[in-house]
Amino acid sequence: MTTVHDSGLLSPVRAGTPAEAATSDTAWLQGMLDAEAALARAQAAVGVVPVDAAKVITEAARAERFDVRALAVGARETANPVVGLVGALTRAVAEASPEAAGYVHHGSTSQDVFDTGAMLVASRVLVLVHADLERTAAALAVLAVRHRDTVMAGRTLALHAVPTTFGLKAAGWRRLVLDARDRVAALLDGGLPCSLGGAAGTLAGYLESGPAGGADALLDAYAAETGLARPPLPWHALRTPVADLAAVLALTAGALGKIAVDVQSLARTEVGEVAEPSRAGRGASSAMPHKRNPVLATLLRSAALQVPVLAAGVTQCLVCEDERSAGVWHAEWQLLRECLRLAGGAAHTAVELAEGLVVRPDRMRANLALTGSRIVSERVCSALAPALGKARARELLTRASLEADRDGRPLGAVLGELPEVTAHLTADRISRLLDPEDYTGAAALLVDAECDGSFPTP
Repeated sequence: MTTVHDSGLLSPVRAGTPAEAATSDTAWLQGMLDAEAALARAQAAVGVVPVDAAKVITEAARAERFDVRALAVGARETANPVVGLVGALTRAVAEASPEAAGYVHHGSTSQDVFDTGAMLVASRVLVLVHADLERTAAALAVLAVRHRDTVMAGRTLALHAVPTTFGLKAAGWRRLVLDARDRVAALLDGGLPCSLGGAAGTLAGYLESGPAGGADALLDAYAAETGLARPPLPWHALRTPVADLAAVLALTAGALGKIAVDVQSLARTEVGEVAEPSRAGRGASSAMPHKRNPVLATLLRSAALQVPVLAAGVTQCLVCEDERSAGVWHAEWQLLRECLRLAGGAAHTAVELAEGLVVRPDRMRANLALTGSRIVSERVCSALAPALGKARARELLTRASLEADRDGRPLGAVLGELPEVTAHLTADRISRLLDPEDYTGAAALLVDAECDGSFPTP
């Protein structure tokens, strides 16, 4: 049996998540119907539409009453789904009140309805995303303060650099999540506007019936009815709201993607410093029974790689001709929906990863010792610099580190045989300088500052 339903088979990061439901065809249809109903109520508020007619229109504007597939197929004839929807809604309203049917889509245009509906859909998804980012940030704060002093190898260009703490790493993840959360919050607080412009952005069709209070009153009423912001100008061809939305979704996916790639790296068999929360059947390989793959991080990373590309396509749609585009506006729709779906699915997934992440301090400590204290050669170099000069101290430590690596000896043993070192540093001082756990700089203080110094109850 042939079906055209998108079940998310190729997009597991959003399959079955609240964001998927909030961006379905039915949800998008409901957004447009809500835009139509809100318009009728706003026009009733300024005396253009009878109050009873607005009530009938609102009652009829329920997605379950309409055939989504028929509207989609019909849109091939008009290049957008609103034309067919207006006809279907008008017929539904006429069943209850022929008089009220004459006020459906009164003075309006397709783009106002679609764009307002899109902003309503976006606002509903962003509420979900904001809540998930809050939960993720809270879980990461717990990890940060719990592992404030858990020393691990800091890595740059994939190799051991200097020691850091897992607490600081988790605090950094949290900061990214909070940055995304704040941007989502800004969109929810006035960054998503309703659309009211009429055929060419002049509001002429709306004003022809003489709303009490004119354009200002109608715009205020529509913003109030939709719960969206009042735009400074009609934005049919001024696509900043959509570009801003896509940019925030890209940043959100990217922030979560950073966490994902770190978890993937730290979960490698030969590293083993963290592990994803386990569940029966999760991470199973079709060929290798021993494997438990990091599937949550994989889902997050997949979204982080897709959303910025999709958002770039949305941003490209700023280049929009005349007072309404032929194809540019239309190109935004699916790109925007995928951004919402993927970022929403990623935020939902991140909660589970952050709240269940398994941290292995013993493995971190073992990995820290892999280079035989060479990970803190910078510290010894700094200690010798006042006596030998920075260049000579660096040259000495570089040579000693290479020798220790080549011969498989501890760096301290090699340094203890160098007169230029022992002339200035005792064996005890060398030993203390080479203790990685004593060279984490301000890591603990940075965690305290980021997480308000609060420690969870053990």
